Order: sequence, then C-alpha cells, then structure tokens
Amino acid sequence: MEIPSFDLAGKTALVTGGSKGIGFGMAMALGHYGADLAIVGRNPQDGEDAVRAFKEKGMQAEFFQADVTDKAQVARIVVEVVGHFGKIDILLNNAGMNIRKPLTEVEEADWDQVLATNLKGIFLVGQAVARHMITRNKGRIINVSSILGSIGLPNQTSYAASKGGINQLTKVWAAELAPYQITVNGIGPAYIKTPMTEKWMSDPKRYSEIVSSTLLGRIGELEDLAGPVVFLASDTSAYVTGQILYVDGGWLAR
Repeated sequence: MEIPSFDLAGKTALVTGGSKGIGFGMAMALGHYGADLAIVGRNPQDGEDAVRAFKEKGMQAEFFQADVTDKAQVARIVVEVVGHFGKIDILLNNAGMNIRKPLTEVEEADWDQVLATNLKGIFLVGQAVARHMITRNKGRIINVSSILGSIGLPNQTSYAASKGGINQLTKVWAAELAPYQITVNGIGPAYIKTPMTEKWMSDPKRYSEIVSSTLLGRIGELEDLAGPVVFLASDTSAYVTGQILYVDGGWLAR
C-alpha cells in the first residue's frame, strides 16, 4: 500500500478571487504545499499586492486580470495561464460577492450582479478549465460554495440561490468529468474571519448569533480552510468527487 501525498509541488493552481479574503487564504495554503499560483481577479492593485505576499513566502505566483463574468476574458486568461505555467492542475473556483437585502428590497440588478459573479462566473471558468484538463486526462476542480447552499438565512436571496446552484453544478460536473479522471468537489464555509468581514463581525449581537450556531463555539479562521482545500487539491482525495465539504464548525450538524 502506497500512502498518497498532500504535496502539490510541480502543480499549477488557478485561483479566481485569490487576491483577498478566503480566496487569498486558500491560495496561500496551496502555495505552502508547493503549488504554483495563477491568481485571477479584476483589480490589478489587489492582485499585485497578493502576488507580492505569496512571493515573500517563497512561492511562485503571477496575477492575471479578468472579469469572470466575461466569457472572452475567461478564455484569454486560461490561455495565458497555460502559456506561462504550461498547464493547469487545480482550479479553485472562488470568485464571489454578496448583496444582503430583504426579499422585498432586492432589485433586479442586485440579483443579476450576484448570480453573474457567483454562478455564471463559476460556470464560465469551470467550463474553460475543464476543456484544458480533459486534454490532459487529469485535474482537480474545487468550487467554493457556502453553508447558504444548504440552509436559509434572512437577507440572502441572491447569494443563497447562487450557492445552491454551485452545489448542483459540482455534482453534475463530477459525473461528466469522471471519465477523464477529473474530480469536482466543493467547499462550503460558514462565517470566516477576514479583513472584509471583521467590521460586521464586530457587532456583539451578530457575533453572538453566529458563535451560538456553531458546535465549536467560534468564528472560522482562514487557517481552518487550509486543510480542506489542500486535501481536495491533492492526491489524497483521488477517490472523492461530487462532494461538498462543509467547513462550518458544526453549524449544519445542529
């Protein structure tokens, strides 16, 4: 029996939305285990700042500017990433956003913006990268979902709909891509502490509500996503596909 490795050396990971937030944290974990990082985002300054941080840790990383809701831009960056690194072994399909409003106040433009980024963007990038991976007969696709893909919370109409859609895309793609030895899984975080979420998490009432909903009694940290994403990206998960791995402190077990 040969024990598979978590080592990602020699592999290239394309990470959308990898310049900040949970995307940055998960990209850092992939880079720590040896993956070369292709960071995709809309904001060049954020992207270059992230790449600098990765390189300061001794990682190989480059930034590629694109809007994941634009098919032509997605096609371009896949070509650019393959041209630069030679291949794409891992896709961390992470780019996303949220507009929190009660149902009666959600504008059509709000719905369109959230679904375009969170669901259409996942589809476009996944489709383009899958075409490349099929030619290599191998690959790992990891779609970033949320506990909101499985539960309902107030003021999350568009976001929850997009994450539920991601869960179903993950299962369908797993079935379609299995013949090519491409695994497709999802990560479903609960609330994770990042610079972007710290402000509203500083509200004592909201913080207490979140903490009381988790069995472990705390907010998630970026480090809590490191193990799950490396597991799904590495050879250790070769027989795992079509799954959503919830990183939620036990929220869904309540």
